Amino acid sequence: MVRMKVKVVGFAQDTMQLVVVITDLEEKGFIPIVIGPAEAFAINQGLEGHKSPRPMTHDLLKNIVEALNTKVDRIVINDLRDETYYARIYLKTKDGVLEVDSRPSDAIALHVRCGTPLYVSEEVAAKAMISKPIDDKEMEEFHKFVEGLTPDDFMKNLKE
Repeated sequence: MVRMKVKVVGFAQDTMQLVVVITDLEEKGFIPIVIGPAEAFAINQGLEGHKSPRPMTHDLLKNIVEALNTKVDRIVINDLRDETYYARIYLKTKDGVLEVDSRPSDAIALHVRCGTPLYVSEEVAAKAMISKPIDDKEMEEFHKFVEGLTPDDFMKNLKE
């Protein structure tokens, strides 16, 4: 499995659909998942740590899990079929681990509230992970040059 994190919720530039973008921990690859407006709101609220006066659906689910002395152990996006992602929520109970089927958007909304690990299966990563292009040597040299600049360097060039 590949450990992931939620990077951003926003609009896909090419389709203008709402997406949640998850990325591997090193941010070498990412997966955009199309979601609805309610799910985008729920994930974003959880990411930003907003607390509503009354529990929203995913807050309620977290509260129920905790009230039952259960813990959300991990979230796994485990399948991709016909452009639809599937997820599993793993709950740690006193009797063992319980798996619950979920839409990825709901599982991610729970993930951002509980702080539990988020994974994608190797199969999903192989099908859906988009790799970021690796910087070529010229870009690497440019980054090193820019890192070494100071505000005084800019002032010197303005005076000349």
